[in-house]
Parts: sequence; structure tokens; C-alpha cells
Amino acid sequence: MTLIRLALPGLVVCLALIAGNNDGSQAQYVGGTISEIPAGCGGRVQAVDTEYFVFSSKNARWRVPYDKINLVEYGQKVDRRYLAAVLISPLFLFAKKTQHFLTIGYSDDENRQQAMVFKVSKQDIRTVLVILEARTGRKVEFQDDDARKSGKG
Repeated sequence: MTLIRLALPGLVVCLALIAGNNDGSQAQYVGGTISEIPAGCGGRVQAVDTEYFVFSSKNARWRVPYDKINLVEYGQKVDRRYLAAVLISPLFLFAKKTQHFLTIGYSDDENRQQAMVFKVSKQDIRTVLVILEARTGRKVEFQDDDARKSGKG
């Protein structure tokens, strides 16, 4: 009985984490062809639905059927922290900030090519890429070797 009392809170925490993970991955819509989503709009990308890739935020919601997706591309942008080096310490010149970008290309209902570019959090990018490969049946295209190493783990 004591063992159950000790294990129960851990089980509840694990179930809460698993349930909370279904709300998607943190992302920011950087730009693309979808004028209904404002550039810089923060929200979540969700690839857990069996039919649709979804971006949702307070200001917008967009769904794309997986079978319409014809491009999944991953890239990185690495910035040196020059401002922090000038203001705080020259050691910040050695620090790099890596941003992770996901591009989704698809054909809309009128068979026109559309594109969406998202900045996805470092913690979530690998999971999103793996799920998109599985759901779309398409291999992720990498912008360069650094992106390939980071995206594949």
C-alpha cells in the first residue's frame, strides 16, 4: 500500500506530461503565402492529428491536410551574440544562438503552391520533423549539412 502511495504521484505527473504534449510545439510564423496569418505570430504547430498539420495561436488557426504537403524543409540560422559581447563580456563572442526553421510547402484546394515558414523551438524540432516524415511520407529536405546533423540527432 505504501508503494502505491509513493508511485501514484509520479504516475499522475507522467500522465499530465504526456497529455500536455498533445497541444503541439512552440512556434512562430515567420512568413509565407498565407496572408491570414500575420508574420511574427506566435503559437503552436501540431502534427499529432492523423489528417492535418495545424498551426494555432490566439490570432489565427490554419490546417493543411498531410496528403497535400509536398515539401518539408529544415534549416538553421546561427547568430553570434555581438551585442551581449559589447555590453557584458567579450566571452559572448564565443556563444552562438541557433534558430530552427521549418518550411511546409503544399498545394491548396485550387492546386496553387503555398508555403509557410515557422521558427520552431530547439526542444521540439526533431519531434516535429520525425512526425511530419511519418505523416506525409516525404523525407525532410535539409538546407545544409549543419541542419542535417541537428535535425537527425
